This record gives sequence, structure tokens and C-alpha cells, in this order.
Amino acid sequence: MAKTKKGKKVAPAPYVAKKQTTKKITNPLIERRPKNFSIGCDIQPKRDLTHFMRWPKYIRLQRQKSTLQKRLKIPPSINQFSETLDKQTAIKLFRLLNKYRPETKDAKKKRLSEIAEKKASGKESQPSKKPSIVKFGLNHVTSLIESKRANLVAIAHDVDPIELVVWLPALCRKMGVPYCIVKGKARLGKVVHQKNATCLAVTSVNSEDKNALANLVDAVKTNYNDRGDEIRKHWGGGQLGSKSIAAARKIEKSKAKDLATKMG
Repeated sequence: MAKTKKGKKVAPAPYVAKKQTTKKITNPLIERRPKNFSIGCDIQPKRDLTHFMRWPKYIRLQRQKSTLQKRLKIPPSINQFSETLDKQTAIKLFRLLNKYRPETKDAKKKRLSEIAEKKASGKESQPSKKPSIVKFGLNHVTSLIESKRANLVAIAHDVDPIELVVWLPALCRKMGVPYCIVKGKARLGKVVHQKNATCLAVTSVNSEDKNALANLVDAVKTNYNDRGDEIRKHWGGGQLGSKSIAAARKIEKSKAKDLATKMG
């Protein structure tokens, strides 16, 4: 039989005093009932499921569109619609537009019926002065711009397809008509009792509002008409995503490290 080699005895570990744990006093009358979250048992706790949610298609398209508009390079003719009128000037503009809203169908019907009643009773109805109202409709506004009868033009920034109005700012600049780009086709539509409106035009106002219109025209000209050359050259988009920025930063960091090692 082969002899077994005897190794050195390892010294025992030093005695470590065990920490005395105090027992938690529990009420014997209260029974401990741990929850069971398996299928068919306790109700699961509420969690933030926004990341896992299947959003409706129109929301997904909105988000994809906004992301693409940030990533892709946008030509100046389309990018100009992202430069909308500032909040304070927009408030003043809509305050003026709301004063000159066209009459509703019911109001028109009522007015015409009153005229008809007067005619039927034999009373002569005096011809009333044509009221100053906001003009709408793409073809109508275009003809007003071409004839230089429009004093101010407001164009919506979110017209879809954008080709409908993409040429309108250039036409306004050429004809010397003050124009501005405002947020919301629905907001413009509300002024003229429509669902949406691509553009609105102001042709005339009452004497008490002429000063307000002149101030608006000055503000709009400095922001849009006088900046025509700058707007034509300014491209949009081209923003990198967070992952791309992190990757580029990592490459720059490694390049700087290699340069430091070569120099040192």
C-alpha cells in the first residue's frame, strides 16, 4: 500500500464573537400573510408601463416625424416654417384677427331675412357699408397678395402637405406684402369658423385699430420680410441622437488619449 502524505495542520480560525441579535417582538394576534404574485393570486403592483405601451399609430407617426425632422437635413424653404412668431406678438395678432372675424352662417341668415322682411313691408333698406373682415382661402389670399391688397398675411406652420404653402413666403417677399408664420392651422381656422385654415389675410381695419396693425406690420417685417436672404441660407435638422453623440465623444476621448501617449 502506498503511504499517504501527511500535510501540515492548518491553524484554526480565531474565535469571532457572534453578534447578539435581538428578536423582533411580534404581536401573536396578527398573522403574517406574505403576498403571492403568481397567476390568479394577488393583484400585481402598479408599474410605469409607458415604455411597453403600444401607442396608437397616429402618435407613433407624430413621434417618428419629429425625430426624422431633427436628424435629417431640412432645406431652407421648408425649415422657415419652424421659425414661428413669438408669443407676445402672436397674442396681439390674434387679438386683432378676432375683432374682424367673418359672420357665421346663422348671423348671415338672420341679416338676410331682416332685409327681406323690410323689402316685403315696403320699407327701403339703406345699402350698408361693406364690413372689414379677415380673408381666408389659399386662392383668395394669393390673389390678394398678387394685387397687393393684403396688408398682412398669417401662414400656418403645420400645413400638410407643406407644398401647398411652401411658395407663399417667397411670393409675399416679392410683392412686398408683410407676412408671418404662426403656430397652428386649427388656431387660424377658429378665427374664420373653420376646422383648419392654411393662411389668413388682413386687407383693411377700422380707424381705431390702424395703429395696432402698423405696429404688427413693423414687427413682422423685421422678423420675416427683411430677413429674406438669411432665411434662404439657413438649413435645419442635422442633430445627432444621444447614442451617436456618446459614440463620437468616446472616439474623441480615445484619440486624445493616443495623442497624449505619443507626446508623453
